[in-house]
Amino acid sequence: MKVTIEVDCTPQEARGVMGLPDLTPLHDRYVTMMQETMQGNLRPELLENMVMSWAPMGDAGAAFWRRLFEAGTKPGG
Repeated sequence: MKVTIEVDCTPQEARGVMGLPDLTPLHDRYVTMMQETMQGNLRPELLENMVMSWAPMGDAGAAFWRRLFEAGTKPGG
């Protein structure tokens, strides 16, 4: 026997039904902080620390992010 249940709800409604917290304010604050950092005085050591925290594979992950940023800063990139 096969039973199919289709639920039509928004992601916010689904989180509420499952009892998960609404992290929208936290996400919005994080995005705002990232935008302020990127538009403001971005010191190289701050960027390096931020990238290292994103790099799950240590140096290999950091190298990936470094290449990504370098590609994004090249003229026409």
